[in-house]
Amino acid sequence: MSNAAIAIEPAVQLDIHPVAGRIGAEIRGISLSGSLDAATVEAIQAALVEHKVLFFRGQHQLDDQAQEAFAKLLGEPIAHPTVPVRAGTHYLLELDGAQGHRANSWHTDVTFVDSYPKASILRSVVAAKAGGDTVWANTESAYQDLPDSLRELADKLWAVHSNEYDYAAIKPSVDPARLEEYRKVFASTVYETEHPLVRVHPVSGQRSLLLGHFVKRIKGLSQGDSQRLFDILQGHVTRLENTVRWRWQEGDVAIWDNRATQHYAVDDYGQQDRIVRRVTLAGDVPVALDGRRSQTTRKG
Repeated sequence: MSNAAIAIEPAVQLDIHPVAGRIGAEIRGISLSGSLDAATVEAIQAALVEHKVLFFRGQHQLDDQAQEAFAKLLGEPIAHPTVPVRAGTHYLLELDGAQGHRANSWHTDVTFVDSYPKASILRSVVAAKAGGDTVWANTESAYQDLPDSLRELADKLWAVHSNEYDYAAIKPSVDPARLEEYRKVFASTVYETEHPLVRVHPVSGQRSLLLGHFVKRIKGLSQGDSQRLFDILQGHVTRLENTVRWRWQEGDVAIWDNRATQHYAVDDYGQQDRIVRRVTLAGDVPVALDGRRSQTTRKG
């Protein structure tokens, strides 16, 4: 890593166990709370940049308020731009599979705004007995693995991201009435934002592919060419070599670097209950290789 802040060894040594070869690590021996000491928080932040996704088993001591308090140690919590927060909380978003909250497609959270979240903290409240895993992909290693000619092309391109997309394709098994209600809430304000296909991480300085299901089109290309190129690049992101899969247990917490990952909540748990609660942290505006910054072009 080129950034000096990452090269410095944290004062606290965490008990870190990698889960997959390129992404994801479980951290053991820590009880998450809003009163963690600064050195431990600094070590978690450094581990997050390095491993992209961190897992903590058995954090049963966390309730909604404690999850929000812990999130404040890692950054500035923010509410979702369109979806209401859980009652009694300031920032917490509940995702209940029984209510159709099943994001069964690859995405980076909230890329339809310019300064999309830097990280998300997800807590399992009710875990399915079978299925309901979440998979994350490393968008930095995906970029690094591109052939030179494809990487050079991606370096120059920009895409329009929007929260107005084909909900029926994303959620094909959801009741149409419930799907329409979801669409009305999620797209109550429609955003369109132009992002570079390749962004620079503000901490590590590493380059990554910025794609996912909020991409509406690649600028300067026909819709057909845009879709074909998107499919090629997105396919590099989601190669199994770039992924880690987590089997949830109640009380688990996952934290991911939203600037260097995509994720997919696998909708394979049928009628079983599955509830997770998420807090996101304010992020920066992505910077392209030429120094230009992302920009929201439509909001209304």
